[in-house]
Amino acid sequence: MLNLVYALVAGIAVTVIVKVAGFSLIAGLVPGTIVFLGAYVVLARRTFVEVQQVMEQVKKEFESMPPNPKEQKVRAEKAVKLLEAALPLGKKQFLVESELHAQIGMIHHLFKNTEAAMASFSKTQPRSYLARAMQAAIYFQRKDFDAMKRSFEEAVKHGKKDGMVWAAYAWCLQQNKDVDGALKVLSRSVAENPSDEKLKSALTALQNDKKLKMKAWEPMWWQFGLETPPMQQPMFQGGGGRRARFMRR
Repeated sequence: MLNLVYALVAGIAVTVIVKVAGFSLIAGLVPGTIVFLGAYVVLARRTFVEVQQVMEQVKKEFESMPPNPKEQKVRAEKAVKLLEAALPLGKKQFLVESELHAQIGMIHHLFKNTEAAMASFSKTQPRSYLARAMQAAIYFQRKDFDAMKRSFEEAVKHGKKDGMVWAAYAWCLQQNKDVDGALKVLSRSVAENPSDEKLKSALTALQNDKKLKMKAWEPMWWQFGLETPPMQQPMFQGGGGRRARFMRR
């Protein structure tokens, strides 16, 4: 937003300067356009670097997460505050605010703060597909299956290459006794991802009247909160343990 405005102003300024110098408007448009594009790229990159620095701070809060639930909650709250403090960056660059709200919502969801999660998810763009998928999981738990389908459809539209999102959609449909719907979803997923063996195996299982199991997508699957991990462990760990997936764009 502001980055686009600043870049546009810079481009126009160069165009005007060239025109005032006695050259034609067309002659001024060429360097003006180059300056506009160059300035926008530099400013956008600077903003994304700032966002990435915040994400690194958030990541550190979840590394070596203590087993004490109270301490985990304190770190989660600190991470949310870090992300909320970065929201003004959304005024500089398109989609940044949406992605930050997506991260905030996922943290709330992971720590069972459903209302806060839904409030954050409502402020995201559909392209934040993991946020949409987790929103769908909450609708499933609330038995609002029409809303669940709408959210999952947005999730698979923008995250069509993420097999876990397709599988989560199918799992929820099967749990709701909509086996035909689950089969259609997995058929679509395989058509979009013909080399994804996990999706193919899931489709075969359903075709053979077997229960869809999400083990192939663990540990990320547990972040949806639809099944309990076999052993209760800290939700985030360092050194190869479970972590939140922080989306990058």
